[in-house]
Amino acid sequence: MVRRFVAFTLSLALCASASVAVPFWGAKKSSPAETPPTSLKPGEWIWGGRGASPGPMAVIVSLTEQRAYAYRNGILIGVTTVSTGKKGYETPTGVFTILQKDKDHHSKKYDNAPMPYQQRLTWDGVALHAGGLPGFPESHGCVHMPTEFARLLFDATNMGMTVVVAKEGAAPVTVVHPSAVIPIDPRNGADLKASPLGDGEMFRWQPEASPTGPISMLLSVVDGRVIVFRNGIEIGRSRIEVTDPLVGTHAFIVAAGYMPDSPKRDGLRMPNWITIGIPGHGDEANKVVDEALVDRVAVPREFMEKLLPLLVPGSVLLATDESVQPSTTGPKLQVIDSDPPQP
Repeated sequence: MVRRFVAFTLSLALCASASVAVPFWGAKKSSPAETPPTSLKPGEWIWGGRGASPGPMAVIVSLTEQRAYAYRNGILIGVTTVSTGKKGYETPTGVFTILQKDKDHHSKKYDNAPMPYQQRLTWDGVALHAGGLPGFPESHGCVHMPTEFARLLFDATNMGMTVVVAKEGAAPVTVVHPSAVIPIDPRNGADLKASPLGDGEMFRWQPEASPTGPISMLLSVVDGRVIVFRNGIEIGRSRIEVTDPLVGTHAFIVAAGYMPDSPKRDGLRMPNWITIGIPGHGDEANKVVDEALVDRVAVPREFMEKLLPLLVPGSVLLATDESVQPSTTGPKLQVIDSDPPQP
């Protein structure tokens, strides 16, 4: 009996020792949403999601920048510093899909080294997982991420999700230096060429590009544009005019019901909106959007007639005072959450 008790105690001690032996890499909390990715220090990251949500996800790993970008339903929800393969063990470029997920993976190839929240890209050993982040490529081919970011990404993704690994000279600049708008097709990783509105073109509407799926929208005040995504694919964009715009980044989500002022809008039924608290702006969460704020954005009526029937509770709008044009690889990238706020 005593021997069994000692053996049991020793077993518990060994298990505790093994769990403690797994390092924790990187920052424990997200940086604010407006943090420029270029200013993220090794181990720092931004995340605006809440786990699994409607809409496809995709990840772009920029070997050139040593950063990774996570998109949901066409809009950026996370960005992190990474460490990829060092000389002689370079991380391969190309389009991959998640082949396997293992929360508590240990490497058989490298002396049982811990690789928490592993998401396998190739069967010969390349994966996304938590790992060391010295600020330069130092892995044996895997993409190392901060532990907490790797956990959040692991919880949010599904098997088969698209991951694109890109570097300067081997991929378009929009993929090597991603922006707040997804530059790839989340279904297959193909590069998406930006198609701005032409002179005199007020809006474009192409719902056939993605016939079904959840809606998300990105509004840029400085560009005077709103872009509509369905199931991660752009289906429309329009010129807009904004009076007395909000400063910074703000996220909104469609709630149940409609605003009670359809007669004033010539019969257009505008849904109710509430705000989402993004990193650094948690105090904005769950506030009801009033009609005066909605009326500060002017959108062509014909475009609104096509868009409004698609907006259901859960549809998301991100409004930013930064440019999202393809030429902008710029100073700020905002992240939002495409989930309804928690009750």
